[in-house]
Amino acid sequence: MKYIINFSLPIFISALFLISCNNRESEILHLSNLRTEMLTNPEGIDVVNPKLTWEISGNQRGIFQTAYRILVASTPEKLEANLGDLWDSGKIKSDQSILVAYDGKPLSSRNRCYWKVKVWSEKGESDWSKPARWNMGFLYEKDWQGHWIGFNKTFPWDDITFFTRLSARYFRKEFTATKEIRHATMNIIGLGLYELYLNGQKIGNQVLSPTPTDYLKNVKYNVFDVTRNIQTGKNAVGVVLGNGRYFSMRHYKPYKVKDFGYPKLLLQLEVEYSDGTKSVITSDESWKGTADGPILSNNEYDGEEYDARKEMSGWNTAGFNDSKWTRAEYVQEPGGAIEAQMNENMKVMESIKPVSVSLLKPDTYIMDLGQNIAGWVKMRVKGPKGRQVKLRFAEILQSDGSLFTYNLRDAKVTDIYTLKGGDTEVWEPSFIYHGFRYVEISGYPGKPTPDDFEGRVISDNMETIGTFETSSTVTNQIFKNASWGILSNYKGMPVDCPQRNERQPWLGDRAIGSYGESFVFGNAGLYNKWMDDIQNSQKADGSICDVAPAYWRYYSDNITWPGTYLLISDMLYNQFGDKTSIKKHYPSMKKWMDYMKKCFI
Repeated sequence: MKYIINFSLPIFISALFLISCNNRESEILHLSNLRTEMLTNPEGIDVVNPKLTWEISGNQRGIFQTAYRILVASTPEKLEANLGDLWDSGKIKSDQSILVAYDGKPLSSRNRCYWKVKVWSEKGESDWSKPARWNMGFLYEKDWQGHWIGFNKTFPWDDITFFTRLSARYFRKEFTATKEIRHATMNIIGLGLYELYLNGQKIGNQVLSPTPTDYLKNVKYNVFDVTRNIQTGKNAVGVVLGNGRYFSMRHYKPYKVKDFGYPKLLLQLEVEYSDGTKSVITSDESWKGTADGPILSNNEYDGEEYDARKEMSGWNTAGFNDSKWTRAEYVQEPGGAIEAQMNENMKVMESIKPVSVSLLKPDTYIMDLGQNIAGWVKMRVKGPKGRQVKLRFAEILQSDGSLFTYNLRDAKVTDIYTLKGGDTEVWEPSFIYHGFRYVEISGYPGKPTPDDFEGRVISDNMETIGTFETSSTVTNQIFKNASWGILSNYKGMPVDCPQRNERQPWLGDRAIGSYGESFVFGNAGLYNKWMDDIQNSQKADGSICDVAPAYWRYYSDNITWPGTYLLISDMLYNQFGDKTSIKKHYPSMKKWMDYMKKCFI
């Protein structure tokens, strides 16, 4: 049997930067993929010795690097003048081109760093690559000048008994930029999940952010360059907070399931003016908030309820009348250390058009996406005010064509949208996801068609770095199914399933699986983050939870599940050349081994 295999190296791919070697066309080198700490968004990192990566290619066989020189400058102008005022490595004889540690002047919070590299090969010396950059985030918690705000309570329409129904919280703040703006940076922690707006525009293309953690141990912040989103004069910032993993989906097993409290926000916007002065806008009690908005409930297991009649037009723009909103409350911090998020955010990776919509019974239709995904549905609908459309999700159908949901246990997996009436309305959820191929549609005004819906594929924003193809259609389909399954379970942590009332990051599921995944997806950022989750699950005696982050209290003291801690670090080293995890986590791994020895030998 003939096999055609195309595995790219586990190095990130991006736009190529052309560099000539001795000006000879036959010896052209390419330097591409300038990256810092394997980041796709370098707006704010808190690593004082970040690692730099570049990629070399050419039009001849056998090209290999013999030396490199890195320049890191504090301004683009200095870098252009070949002045590495932060670091000039000089010519280093080495073939290393991935994860080269910064070794220049000590970096501080808010430093902006611009860098480039040139290399030598057996063919000669290259030109400088095109520049890349990274920005330092906050290295110390004292850099955060604001306060945690939120509402530590339920509202009359909420229900936190068996199936938790907690509405989203909306917060807003107006401010004035008094001068011409040179640069503006937004730092935000919105727990459990957030959507961020400036002057009515959503900031970033991320969804379901920030990445989930054990919030008692660590919380992640995101950083955005918002220079183009702020104007001289009146401005407004708005934030919607969803529940995510912070406010638990189930409250009926407190001995098993962790709950961290009500959603909360910490935000700091830093504006630098052209004359060198600065202003800082932070979250505090001057903000206004409400929970009486259109998102009535958001529960990862059960779905999202949205009432378009309660939309607040212009709530995230300047001039909105918020007199009926209440003052934000100072709330207790979550407890975990504040860290820059180094792994990729989730985003909408793809949109899929349904293949069919069929009538099941009066007023009930079954839509088939033709592909099992993790994500949600974007819907277009036009109808009378107050009409409710229900969308219910499943992976397979029963023999009568209805949804098979027994495997979902008590997960309701139902989105409810209430129309405001008038023109065509377009809606998709904000703070949940489902694992599904089929959707039961009821209450839809008129006859739904495939053109009225899109399947939105949600996963961590990582690149596909390997492909596989054979002459066997069965083998190809197995690979395709595996790839979709892996992608569906990347949710800021590797989960076991995206559909039922579990969705937990079990360690044992990735013991060897992570290795195979790394040939297809650039998952180093995710698994580096997961190593920290595993470490944070470790108890003082050395035991490690079977689930990390430790949302469920499962410490079974077996080998297979916690042993994944060692195997992931081995994968990161062998597949990505990353020794950091081994060095960082060796004491914790040894502590676990010593614990197992004492307990069972």
